[in-house]
Amino acid sequence: MSTAGGFAAGELDIRFIREHPDVIRRGAQAKNIAVDLDALLALDARRRQLHTQIQDLTTEQNRLSKQIGLLMGRLKAQKDPQKRAALEAEGDLASLRRQSTALKQQAAALQQEQRELEPRIDALLLTVPMPPDADVPPGRSSEDNVEIRRWGTPPTFDFTPRSHMELAGSLGLIDVPRGTNVAGARSYFLVGAGALLHQAVLRLALDMMVFEKGFQPLTVPVLVRAEAMRATGFFPAGREQAYRVGEINETAEEERFLTGTGEVGLTAWRRDEILEEADLPLKLVTVSTCFRREAGTYGKDTAGLYRLHQFDKVEQVIICRNSREESIRWHQQMLANSEQVLQRLNLPYRVMQCCTGDLGPKNASMIDLETWMPSRGAYGETHSASRLYDFQARRCNLRYRTAQGEVAFCHTLNNTVIASPRILIPILELYQNADGSITVPEALRGHMGGMTVIRHA
Repeated sequence: MSTAGGFAAGELDIRFIREHPDVIRRGAQAKNIAVDLDALLALDARRRQLHTQIQDLTTEQNRLSKQIGLLMGRLKAQKDPQKRAALEAEGDLASLRRQSTALKQQAAALQQEQRELEPRIDALLLTVPMPPDADVPPGRSSEDNVEIRRWGTPPTFDFTPRSHMELAGSLGLIDVPRGTNVAGARSYFLVGAGALLHQAVLRLALDMMVFEKGFQPLTVPVLVRAEAMRATGFFPAGREQAYRVGEINETAEEERFLTGTGEVGLTAWRRDEILEEADLPLKLVTVSTCFRREAGTYGKDTAGLYRLHQFDKVEQVIICRNSREESIRWHQQMLANSEQVLQRLNLPYRVMQCCTGDLGPKNASMIDLETWMPSRGAYGETHSASRLYDFQARRCNLRYRTAQGEVAFCHTLNNTVIASPRILIPILELYQNADGSITVPEALRGHMGGMTVIRHA
């Protein structure tokens, strides 16, 4: 879609929605997202009607003001009281003034109605999802995602393999009971070599992205305003997953939320700015602690390191020109970056194209990487690569000036480079030895002081 032009309060330009309601309706249905499009279009039509009426009233007010001004000038120039009274009666100055007052009152009422419409329209705009792209297969849930390819072969063991929690427990790498005691369910301590392994994974990914791929590293806020969450598409959909931090009596402006991904800080970094085309793309990467409530997952993946309230993640974000082709190229490149990390760790994985029903509101397309986890007997999601076109940029009011001097909304993309401790599941399980020790992947040894094997103390 063309995105040059004015800023809309929601993620999609109201003009596009108005002109292509069927595209929006089909997109929402494909994503299983409820949108009251009829209400939005009705409110938009009323807003445009009000705008026209106010303009007409303003034109009439201006005509009357000019007429009154001319009459007042003639009255001021007339010195004879009788002629002046006759002139005032002839021009019906009182009537003109009454008409002008009535017009002002009508306009004020319409302007008030217009002001009351704006937040209602904005709220509905925020519920409109980005339509799925053409390459997204139809489907209702993750069960309908389509496998694109695989890399590596899940190994077979000549001994009975243990789960990551059994291995970590015997080696003293992870302490869940004390984590639960301190912070509640889905909490943990990483201990000794477990903590070192976690940090080594993050550093491997960060070093590759900065020193090999040329990404700019940032340390980003993880405690942000609600507006930053809305601007990046995590509110209102997804609000239930975020932790609010603050006092009960805080105003809306004072409220802060813990982010579930470094994507929020990276994408919102330059919001409300106009970049120069020559400076694009911005290739950004961060390591940040992430927090998620995991609402709706009660009783699911409660044991182990798969689904936690707190974790660390290396996240990559691209802010590029408003070009579908360029976005698709960067999507594939970002995916390749993540695959390269998994390949360096020699972890078997598969690439999955997410179906329409598995896309969030902001994604035009999303590709997951799933890594083999022996204890699950299956591949488990470890990465998600998304292209969003101008969805976030419109909310962030993030634009750039072209070489021709035109202003357009940027495109944004994001992808996990690595997330830990979830990635420790396949590392521990795939690198285990018959004696219960863990071979440290070669790619991580330089970040672990040369350690090659994690053994019992």
